[in-house]
Amino acid sequence: MAISDKPTSFDIAALAGVSQPTVSRALRGDRTVSEKTRLRIEAIAKQLNYKVDKNASSLRRGQSRTLALLFFEDTLPIDGSINPFFLAMLGSILRACSARGYDLLTSFQQLSSDWHVDYEDSRKADGIILLGYGDYAVHRKREAELLRHGTHFVRWGAVELDGNGQTIGVDNYRGGLDAGRHLIARGHRRIAFIGDATDHYPEFRERYRGMADALAEAGLPPVDDLKVDALSLDADGHDAIHQLIDRGARFDAIFAASDLIAIGAMRALTDTGRRIPDDVAVVGFDDIPAAAQAPPPLTTIAQDYRGAGERLVEALISRIADQPIVDPILPGQLIIRASS
Repeated sequence: MAISDKPTSFDIAALAGVSQPTVSRALRGDRTVSEKTRLRIEAIAKQLNYKVDKNASSLRRGQSRTLALLFFEDTLPIDGSINPFFLAMLGSILRACSARGYDLLTSFQQLSSDWHVDYEDSRKADGIILLGYGDYAVHRKREAELLRHGTHFVRWGAVELDGNGQTIGVDNYRGGLDAGRHLIARGHRRIAFIGDATDHYPEFRERYRGMADALAEAGLPPVDDLKVDALSLDADGHDAIHQLIDRGARFDAIFAASDLIAIGAMRALTDTGRRIPDDVAVVGFDDIPAAAQAPPPLTTIAQDYRGAGERLVEALISRIADQPIVDPILPGQLIIRASS
């Protein structure tokens, strides 16, 4: 067949033996098109040097082809606090957006602001990715408001609490279980937990529950007296160690709900003359870049920030298309280093 100087999606459809709407869906990454068909269409489009006119296709669909990524101001006593894990995730979100033909609009939001009005409601973005939310007991009210407005959004958080299918997250319980089993296998019996393991911070609560079940399956008694509430700052981890010492607690290991907490705890242990891991072993959670550089390098439960970013973008595009989110829970991985 003859191809015009400026090939169209109809030309690709004819060569691929599919309909023009199928070509359009394939080139925008619609998961209703099989991978085999999508790859064939993409190869023909590349051969023809076909370029998608994003502005025209967006106008036809009434969409901006832009996603909004909102980092929320954490409820911590420092300015501009963003979890380092979320910053590590940013690159993978950008790459995933680009691969799916979307632009990414990023913003740092105060939890008190009426932020959703500036995005999907004003058509700046087709949907919103939420990273960070502080106290979940407060944030869930804002989520309910988003649902009431019909806003397309996904968030990174505790999947086990989500009755609306909006959440992507790591398996926090399994991560806590793996951390507890690792410490027990190393001979530790009195494991302290540092983190706010309540409904206000459900990820921390699930990590604690996993560790507690590891103790139970090993026939060890619960050590609730070794639990110290803390938010995700290294100063909180530092203070928590001094609280344990001041109350005369006996502990031979620490499972911290985040790497930042763990790094602060290790600093306090060293300051008080305790050797890591000879006197006290330490395990964190996240595998932020600083974990491998800590003195000593930190054993941790790694969250796959690359996979997390890609999964969030895929999930949001599915929500925009009124399709269910597939596989919302990502596995964590125990990374063993010198701290344990």
